Amino acid sequence: MVAPLLGELVSFLDGMPEPRIVMDADYRIVAANTAYVRDFGGGQPIRGRTCYEVSHHFDVPCDQAGESCPLKQSLEAGEPQRVLHLHHTPRGEEHVAVETTPIFDEAGQVIYFVETMRVVRQASSRPAAQGLVGRSPAFVGMLQKVLRVADSAAAVLLLGETGTGKELVARAIHEASPRNGEPFVAVDCAGMTESLFESELFGYEKGAFTGAKFRKLGLVEAASGGTLFLDEIGELPLVLQVKLLRLLETGTYRRVGGLDWLPADFRLVAATHRDLRAMVQAETFRRDLYYRINTFPLHTPALHERAEDIPLLAASLLERVDRRPGRRLTSEALAWLTTRRYAGNIRELRNLIERATLLADGEMIDVPHLTEMDDELPFNRPPTDGVFQLNAVVDLATLEKTYLAWARAGSDGNLECLARQLGVSQRTLYRKLQGVTVESGQSCRFTLMNLEPCLMPSSTTASSASTSASALSSSGLLSLIANSNSRARSASFLAPMLPQSPLRL
Repeated sequence: MVAPLLGELVSFLDGMPEPRIVMDADYRIVAANTAYVRDFGGGQPIRGRTCYEVSHHFDVPCDQAGESCPLKQSLEAGEPQRVLHLHHTPRGEEHVAVETTPIFDEAGQVIYFVETMRVVRQASSRPAAQGLVGRSPAFVGMLQKVLRVADSAAAVLLLGETGTGKELVARAIHEASPRNGEPFVAVDCAGMTESLFESELFGYEKGAFTGAKFRKLGLVEAASGGTLFLDEIGELPLVLQVKLLRLLETGTYRRVGGLDWLPADFRLVAATHRDLRAMVQAETFRRDLYYRINTFPLHTPALHERAEDIPLLAASLLERVDRRPGRRLTSEALAWLTTRRYAGNIRELRNLIERATLLADGEMIDVPHLTEMDDELPFNRPPTDGVFQLNAVVDLATLEKTYLAWARAGSDGNLECLARQLGVSQRTLYRKLQGVTVESGQSCRFTLMNLEPCLMPSSTTASSASTSASALSSSGLLSLIANSNSRARSASFLAPMLPQSPLRL
C-alpha cells in the first residue's frame, strides 16, 4: 500500500509550482518534484540523500547542528511545522521558508513527510544592492516573524532604535503580503500639525480652504488596497491620535471640507523608536490607540545585536553608495568596522562607508579612509555594576539626567515602580526622561563614607553610609548635596576633598 501511495503522491506533487520533496522518518529524500530539481538540485542526484546534507551540507540532522528541524517538530506534533532556514542552492546560500507536512497511512501512522520550500525574495544572505540583508540569528528571528505576519491583515508595530531599517522591514512585510501588487504609502508622523495631518492623510475637497483650487487625494486613499506605513507614530500629538484612532476603529474617513464618510482599505504598519508603553503610563500616548496598533509588535535588532552581519552590510552599502562600481573594502577595514560601535546603527554605518568612498582614490577602501573623518558619538551606556557613577563634579541638571538614566537602566522598564521610588508622578518622570542622555566617560563612583565629615550627619553609621543609590529618590539625592552645601557654606570646603576621593552612593 505504501508504494502505490508514494507513486500517487509524487505524481500529484510534480504538477505543483513550488519546490517539494518527499522524505521518510530517517530524513532520507525518496522523491522530488520537477520544481525542486530545477531550483535546488544543481544538476546533482537528489533521491536517496538526506535532506540536511542537500540543504545544509551537514553530516547530522538540523536539530543536532544547532538549527530547528521541521521534520522532527512535525513528527512530534503530528501536524505541519514552519521554519526559516539558510539553504545551499545553485545560486549560493538563500533564506528559504520551509513547511513540513506529515503524511499518514490508513492506521494513522506517519509514513512520509512532504517538505515545501519557498525562497524568501524580501531578504538576502549575500551582499545585495537593495532590500534587507543579513544572516545573523537576530536578523533571521526578525525575518521569520515578518513572514509569519505578512500573510495576515494584522496591524504591525515596528519597535527599535533609530537607524535600524524599520521602513525596509515595513516594505518587506508589504511585499510578502497578498497586497504586494498595490501601493505602499509611507507617512512621516514627526512634526505633523493638525491641519497638515488631516489634509495629507485624508485629502481635501475643492474650496475647502483658501488656495484649495482642486480636490486633493489623501494618503489613506492613495494606499487603498495596499499598505499604509506610519513612521515615528510616537511623535503624534494627542489631538491627532484621536483622529487616527477614529480612522482605525471605524475604517472610514472624511476629506477636509467634505460631507461624505469614505471607506478606507489598507493594511497598517507603524513604527517608532519611542517607548510607547512608558508614554501610555505617562498619558502622552492614548492607551486605546496603543492597543489598536500593537496587534503584532516586532523588534528590529540594533547593529550591536547583529554584529556578525556588519561585513555583509558593509559590502552591500558600498555597492549602493559608491559611484565607482567594483571597489572593495580591505580585510583590515572590515575588521575595523566590525569592532566599532554604532550609536546610529545602519544609518551611521552607511554614512561612514559613503564618506570613505569620497576620500579613497584607489580600488580598495582601507582603514585610514574610514577613520580620517570619523565622528563616532559616545554610547549612552550607564554603569552596569549596580553603582551610580560619575568621574567629575557636574552641575545639578547634568547630575539629575545622569542619575535618571542610571535608574531607568535598572528599572527593567517598570517606570511606574521607578516613579514611586523617586517620589514623582509618572508624567513628571516621563517628561524628565525625554531629554535624558549620558555622556561617555561620566562614570564616577561616589562613596559617601569618603565625605562623611562634610556630607553626612554625625549620627550616620558606616553601614548607612554605604547605602545603595537605588534606595535614594531624586529629591533625596539633591537633598544630600544641599545638606553638604549648608554645612560647607562655600565651594572651597568641598574643593580639596572631591578630586582626592570619588564618591559612591
